[in-house]
Amino acid sequence: MNLEAQFPAIDDLRRHARGRVPHFVWAYLDSGTGAETAVARNRAALDAVTLTPRVLRAVTEPDTGVTLFGHRHPLPFGFAPIGMAGLVWPGAETALAGAAAAAGIPFALSTVAAATPEAVGPAAGAMGWFQLYPPGDAALRDDLLARARRAGFHTLVLTVDVPLPSRRERLLRAGLTNPMRITPRAALDAARRPAWAWATLRAGIPKLRTLEPYAGTQRGSATGHVGYRLRVAPDMAYLAALRAAWEGPLVVKGVLHPDDARAARDAGADAIWVSNHGGRQFDGAPASLTVLPSIRAALGPGVPVLWDGGVESALDILRAVALGADMAMLGRAGLWAVAALGPAGPAWLIELLRRGLTADMAQLGAARLTALSDRRTA
Repeated sequence: MNLEAQFPAIDDLRRHARGRVPHFVWAYLDSGTGAETAVARNRAALDAVTLTPRVLRAVTEPDTGVTLFGHRHPLPFGFAPIGMAGLVWPGAETALAGAAAAAGIPFALSTVAAATPEAVGPAAGAMGWFQLYPPGDAALRDDLLARARRAGFHTLVLTVDVPLPSRRERLLRAGLTNPMRITPRAALDAARRPAWAWATLRAGIPKLRTLEPYAGTQRGSATGHVGYRLRVAPDMAYLAALRAAWEGPLVVKGVLHPDDARAARDAGADAIWVSNHGGRQFDGAPASLTVLPSIRAALGPGVPVLWDGGVESALDILRAVALGADMAMLGRAGLWAVAALGPAGPAWLIELLRRGLTADMAQLGAARLTALSDRRTA
């Protein structure tokens, strides 16, 4: 297969992925919440940022690398955590982790992934981060952290923007249940996508494997999604307790206000992750890119700032870096790649972005990522 001819852009991966997964799976991956205007705002905010090329700079081999938490990464992006990625394509978590490790970029595994830290850790190698939805029980929390450490995950990401589950109305219309059940409607939907159906039959119905051992706890004894039953809405005291319990780098994800960013930093966060959860939690939230500069200014240059908000090209990554991000994190794009091409998809996605970064930075006359702040169009 000539990947460059068939999939020269991320949008090609997206379109092919949509044709390979059932409707209810696509609804899970693609949807936001409410009228999905926050998703649209993320895209519009990216498109509104222009960068001015500078000429006579003779830049042909720009340095696309960035150092974060003592790791030198050759590219300024990584893979964000996505719950139940294995629903989109079986083995998605391991495929993304392996590609990230080979490329030397971060991969974050979700607490509510379809694969456990123990299963994914060897594939992630030194690039593994673990994302935590905050359990209310301290013993359960500490057990999760210990499992992540033993599996090789060295950086912890606390997600703080899900105090309660969002509605995600498109999922309700699509008939997706959680935990997943094979209803007649779902079976018919899956039958129209035989490659996905066959792969899923071989792997088994995706479940929240990491949380299965805790499903019988007192908080987990009620009916419903075990991931939601076990978690609480975190506050500053929770962050302080987590800081004391975790020895490695700690990232706070889901920040949209400069005051919250400063408070998290002062409570011990090593980095701030600017995100509106891909438009999947609150439809009235601002585009994450629009608040990025104010958070960068509030924190100053000494605190790493991560960002996500709908990356669909290398140019989107450069836009975020120009506005203050140290690193962009990819969510949906990684799963488009897996669903489109299987285990080979993430490596091709990384290569597409690497080529795009090199070409765009050369066009901008930017030898290093730090030069991008001067390329913003006034």
